[in-house]
Amino acid sequence: MDFTFTEEQQAAAEAAQGVFAGVAPDGVPSPALTRGAVAHDFDRALWAKLVDADLLSLLLDERFGGAGLDAVALCLVLRESAKVLARVPLLESSAAAAAVQAYGGPELTSALLARAGRGEVVLTVAANGRTGHDAAELSVTARRDGESGGGASADHGDGGDWVLDGVQTAVPWAYEADFVLVPARTGDDGRSVLAVVARGQEGTVLAEQISTTGERLGELRLESARIAARDVITADGAWEWLRTLLTTGTCALALGLGEQALRMTSDYAGKREQFGHPIASFQAVAVQAADRYIDLRAMEVTLWQAAWRIAAEAPGALPASGDVAVAKIWASDGVRRIVQTAQHLHGGFGADVDYPLHRYHAWAKHLELSLGPAAAHEEALGDLLAAHPLA
Repeated sequence: MDFTFTEEQQAAAEAAQGVFAGVAPDGVPSPALTRGAVAHDFDRALWAKLVDADLLSLLLDERFGGAGLDAVALCLVLRESAKVLARVPLLESSAAAAAVQAYGGPELTSALLARAGRGEVVLTVAANGRTGHDAAELSVTARRDGESGGGASADHGDGGDWVLDGVQTAVPWAYEADFVLVPARTGDDGRSVLAVVARGQEGTVLAEQISTTGERLGELRLESARIAARDVITADGAWEWLRTLLTTGTCALALGLGEQALRMTSDYAGKREQFGHPIASFQAVAVQAADRYIDLRAMEVTLWQAAWRIAAEAPGALPASGDVAVAKIWASDGVRRIVQTAQHLHGGFGADVDYPLHRYHAWAKHLELSLGPAAAHEEALGDLLAAHPLA
């Protein structure tokens, strides 16, 4: 395998650096100082700049106005966005559009993808299940109109509307997105579908939730919500593929955040003096910073392994799930250790809400737990190894 980035991937990263260069991570109030969400919309001006730089359509084919790039390119852009804590649904909208492109029918792809690539519609994904700890596809049931609630919908072909019931918690950008991709189980057959649910769809109710980062999330309740057949993706593996891409993108966000937090710590330690010397010259400080640098390098190599595996995945190839699990284990544990060390080495200054480090700490905790903490992925990796023992 060759982890050298292609010219196209490097161009995407450079474009992202240009877009995010002027973004200040402390541009919103502290979550600790607000009663509700830090803001009631994402950064629309920044979203427009992403559109102008063609960064919302990276994964889309040329027929939809996209660049036809892969997960590696998306992760490079996400990495840059996290360095400034960019408040945009870049991961969710890009991943959802890619899933619709890969698994959706012609009507759905024609209706959504070109508009999503131009930023005219925003997509998000309900990936956290009922509680944030259970599988998302088990929290909503989907049945064909006219079937009984317990009927296992073995028929996944064209037909009538689908009816969805259940709850998805902590849906990111739920109040701003035009469509939410909702995974659901079809009954006792263990199969899942992906429903594209429009904002304000009859039979849906949103309740506000506030995340650790201070962002506004939504609890999405579906009460006999009727979804047209063209808006339901029934292809096998669609939800699993989307979840894998979202998890890998989360690892990219954790890497970018960790890099910036460690850079801030290095700058501070080089200027802060104790006993007439910069604290960076103290062995205890240098050793802690070096340990966190090792965490970053491990986070980086496991991320690119997972992203490369997704990009290279083809029939008969090794599945990406094991590599993604390893990447998320490192991302969750690594980003937690990095921000804890950053806070420790900054001393009381790190707790000052006028300084942006506390925002990085809050975002790091959110990313650590998003789509499962390290322990959950360790368990999944163990199950995978048990099912496929090494020869």
